[in-house]
Amino acid sequence: MFDHVKFGVSDFAASRAFFLKALEPLGVTIHMEAAEGIELAGKGVPSLILIPTQEKPAHLHLAFMAENREQVDAFHRAALEAGGKDNGAPGLRPRYHANYYAAFVIGPDGHNIEAVCQEPVA
Repeated sequence: MFDHVKFGVSDFAASRAFFLKALEPLGVTIHMEAAEGIELAGKGVPSLILIPTQEKPAHLHLAFMAENREQVDAFHRAALEAGGKDNGAPGLRPRYHANYYAAFVIGPDGHNIEAVCQEPVA
């Protein structure tokens, strides 16, 4: 549905570093960077645009698709290494459905960042 999502971050340098490291296991890289901000994208998925703001933004929940459960695990490790705070270790979330495997971290601006694989184990 979305082509891109754009939102402000109060510490641009910290958010840039966090999202690049945390989303690297999911294949997300810099698509474009300019003075106005940075656009991150993966293959065939909507892009995420971060722009600097003077205001502390309202908290968001951003869920990123993972191809497999190993990517979810790698995302969680990378996000914690990048300074994220654990908000749910990798694992099944059967309250959503039987194959909902996800991990959650809180990013620099308090956003709840999730990686999720909804496919059954091969």
